[in-house]
Amino acid sequence: MSYLRPIQIDRHWLNQIFTAQAVAKGGVVRRKITDVDAKVGRQTLELEVRRRGFHLIEAGTQFIIVCDTGHIRLIC
Repeated sequence: MSYLRPIQIDRHWLNQIFTAQAVAKGGVVRRKITDVDAKVGRQTLELEVRRRGFHLIEAGTQFIIVCDTGHIRLIC
């Protein structure tokens, strides 16, 4: 598992995440952690999620982006 930043950030890939229909509808987007590490790096994704006021969850091998700025409550 690599926490290193990729040599070159794939801005097109990052833009595709945040132009998905689910984002516009306040839904959920998920990506494999290994893909995030390879394409943009965790720090870049986290900064973009924070900038938008969304929420980022790590679950198993996936990052889950909740595209809503409201409060989140984890039930179980």
